[in-house]
Amino acid sequence: MNDPVRTPAGHAFAEFAISVLRLTGPLTAAGDVLAKPSGQTSARWQVLAAANHAPMSVADAARALGLARQGVQRIADLLEEEGLIAYGDNPAHQRAKLMMPTPRGEEVLDEIKARQAVWADAFGAELGEERLRQATALIADAIALLRDRPATA
Repeated sequence: MNDPVRTPAGHAFAEFAISVLRLTGPLTAAGDVLAKPSGQTSARWQVLAAANHAPMSVADAARALGLARQGVQRIADLLEEEGLIAYGDNPAHQRAKLMMPTPRGEEVLDEIKARQAVWADAFGAELGEERLRQATALIADAIALLRDRPATA
């Protein structure tokens, strides 16, 4: 099988994209470890944190997280069943209710955030603040470019 010829910049971007994709697995696994003592998973933590950020619909949360609306809806319904979020009226849309954390949901989120702070501090110290800020800026730029110019076949 022959690999396509790329420019050095194209090759660097392909390696960058693969690295970002490979980072997802270890980050999700770490999130699961951090959320587990509170009876949660990374996915549930993400949706709970989105609801805590501001009252938002499931569709808004899905867009913010870059996830499928149906998956976020399933998780939000589970969080509601557990008493961690409540659905409230949405003045902008009659059918799309807003998710809001309950007091118990805020407690669970605070527990997870406390564990995550210790973990993030350790990794941040090891990788270095400046390098992490540069990587974050690069990823934000890549996201913006990909949104503006999606791939075409």
